[in-house]
Amino acid sequence: MADGSSYNVNLYIYDLSKGLARQLSPMMLGKQVEGIWHTSVVVYGEEFFFGGGGITSCYPGGTILGMPDSTVDLGNTEVPRDLFLEYLSSLRESTYSPEKYHIFEHNCNTFSSEVAQFLTGRKIPSYITELPSEVLATPFGQALRPFLDSVTITPSGNMGMNGYGQR
Repeated sequence: MADGSSYNVNLYIYDLSKGLARQLSPMMLGKQVEGIWHTSVVVYGEEFFFGGGGITSCYPGGTILGMPDSTVDLGNTEVPRDLFLEYLSSLRESTYSPEKYHIFEHNCNTFSSEVAQFLTGRKIPSYITELPSEVLATPFGQALRPFLDSVTITPSGNMGMNGYGQR
């Protein structure tokens, strides 16, 4: 990298159930689930995420979900912002276009993990990425699958941003 700058990379973790998964999962799934996770990656002073509207960004904590329930420091990156935005453009045109969103197989968490790996060489915690298969392995998860397959999560986040990287 030309200028030698290093940028902190954080994972923002939101529990979409607001604690209900922790309370109801033993009864409904027969196993403990701590949350229903939405994640995003925060770098260069922006929060980047994927949902039914495609790849979007906002100021950190600027989605309708508010501030995250927890954060994970993924380390630092030396990837320049311009190169990162080019990378996001290529993802938007290929793997992470809005119509490719799927709540179980291709969601915000798969996006966050791929982006984290690009920036830092680290994936996001497996308890987040393995949750869909854990839920679907239960009888209740299988019963809910037809309904859940039709759900698209799109946390609006255009608080001061137009798409990503455009103020």
